Amino acid sequence: MNVVTSKAKLTKAPRATKKPSRAEAESAVRTLLLWAGEDPEREGLLDTPGRVVRSYEEFFRGYGEDPVALLARTFEEIEGYDEMVVLRDIRIESHCEHHMVPIIGKAHVAYLPGSRVVGISKLARVVDAYAHRFQIQEKLTAQIANTINDVLQPRGVAVVIEAGHQCMSTRGVHKPGASMVTSRMLGAFRDDPSTRREFLAMISPRSCTAVEA
Repeated sequence: MNVVTSKAKLTKAPRATKKPSRAEAESAVRTLLLWAGEDPEREGLLDTPGRVVRSYEEFFRGYGEDPVALLARTFEEIEGYDEMVVLRDIRIESHCEHHMVPIIGKAHVAYLPGSRVVGISKLARVVDAYAHRFQIQEKLTAQIANTINDVLQPRGVAVVIEAGHQCMSTRGVHKPGASMVTSRMLGAFRDDPSTRREFLAMISPRSCTAVEA
């Protein structure tokens, strides 16, 4: 087991602002209800401000998590294993920073170990830590890949995200069923076409069928 620390600035820290109180947050929800044409004092909406604030604590808990720390505990006793490690179909639940509506999809994460590996649950936790913030999918993809690369220092990292955006399906152009795919390839996944093809084959639906057959 090894504990890794990283001094790299993986993402730009958000500008420090004073966090509103819970009462102020609930008051803001009441204002939005009024703006929408509702009566915040009617029975069905009396508890809505509190519920919304509690749901925001869950939706955006990623702001209180440190993705670097999540990857700090690694393992060196790997018997020389140097093949690809892939964790696919990690559910993504995020929110669009432009319209504050859900982004729902899945992420596929892979890396080629150097001298150490990390518990697979940590990869999923890193995905969650960044997803549970206001995001655009391109930035989310890069943040996950860059953090794994900077902390674990593997021979390569690959991240692919497929997601549907409610800012596109429930408003605006109203295109339900459309999905967006983004990728970030680093190290061997960028430089070696055969490594990249192997990864893409492993995350494709056909590869699932082949394994199960």
